[in-house]
Amino acid sequence: MKHLKLFTAIGLVTLLGACGGGSDPDPAQYGANPELPKQERGLMPDMVIAKPAEWGDLVPSVPQGYAIKAIATELNIPRQTLVLPNGDILVAEGRGGNAGKLKPKDVIAGRIKAQGNTKVKSGNRLTLLRDPDGDGNYERSVFAEELNAPYGLALIGNTLFVANQDALVKFDYQDGQVRASAPPVKVADLPSAINHHWTKSLTASADGRFLYVGIGSNSNITERGMVAEADRALVWEIDAQTGAHRPYATGLRNPTALAIEPTTGQLWAVVNERDELGPNLVPDFLTSVREGGFYGWPYSYWGQNVDPRVRPQDPDKVAAAITPDYSLGSHVAALGVDFSTATMGAGFSEGAFVGEHGSWNRNDPVGYKVIFVPFSNGRPSGPPVDFVYGFRGEDGKTRGRPVGVTVDPRGALIVADDLANTIWRVTPAL
Repeated sequence: MKHLKLFTAIGLVTLLGACGGGSDPDPAQYGANPELPKQERGLMPDMVIAKPAEWGDLVPSVPQGYAIKAIATELNIPRQTLVLPNGDILVAEGRGGNAGKLKPKDVIAGRIKAQGNTKVKSGNRLTLLRDPDGDGNYERSVFAEELNAPYGLALIGNTLFVANQDALVKFDYQDGQVRASAPPVKVADLPSAINHHWTKSLTASADGRFLYVGIGSNSNITERGMVAEADRALVWEIDAQTGAHRPYATGLRNPTALAIEPTTGQLWAVVNERDELGPNLVPDFLTSVREGGFYGWPYSYWGQNVDPRVRPQDPDKVAAAITPDYSLGSHVAALGVDFSTATMGAGFSEGAFVGEHGSWNRNDPVGYKVIFVPFSNGRPSGPPVDFVYGFRGEDGKTRGRPVGVTVDPRGALIVADDLANTIWRVTPAL
């Protein structure tokens, strides 16, 4: 009877989401000055989830002059990738999180969202892809296994760092190595109690001295109380040698991917913002991450726009909140970022690629693509360009959902797709 009531509730919410609000008009939400509409609050947001389908003979679309190819399939939830110095590609596979549901609507929403995700078992491993002949056909092997929802990856010299959902660990690595020679060594524990947002993004500073770890909040907007948010919604700076850490920047609800801008050495992040303020609030964003900076969560969004749901309020925090650099649009669910090189072609040589996993709480879905944000002199300089798209087709079916994006300096973009469990490789056509 309990299952009957639950599925009846799911059906009702799905019906309401499908019939309740019509289309969501898209405000101008790209760039430094997004249009922020009036807040909308209700019992449940409209929910239109991915309808998974096989790719079959189809592939994602790319701009004219580029080609795309699947180089690995049937993986176990690929999230982020790392191109090694010899051209091998490491793939972090897994799914984490152990947060209990707070309210009945969370149970209902969770069941609905799960219908749009892969059903395969978490890999909890690193897979290595190698193209021995340089012909674009990759062999695969397991580099390391029995990890705990690995996500972020970074290489400093001969040390490979992996951000599990509960700890930063490291492996010794030699160029060309195909399997870890020993179990991982812990560098530092990472906050993992509750783990509502479990992914731990990772990148290394330009000089290799520090690692930066993105740690998401334990709620949408402090529903579990502020105690549960200790050491959450921030970026840690970790000494790569000692494991000593400190908060580097705070107020970032869910910094899902980090990268260093190559001309300036500046740390950048893509951040997933809060939900349940309407289909066009709050914009996810791409931003430089300033040392000591506070970016608003939970008290405000997009700078100093107050979120009235937070109690108690903190006007001083709001006044200190930094406005992000570049809006990506509301609910696109940006999960990957990397900076380009000249080998990607003249039109895409300077800027950031961003992987957008796709929305679940809009009548008109957004995201489900990889975009390119052009840069000039180390800063965003124009509107985004669709670079890999067609993951969600005009037939309403979703064949893939992009997560991590990694630029191979030899001239390729590597895209992890955690719905099709595929790694895609995009190259300038010869």
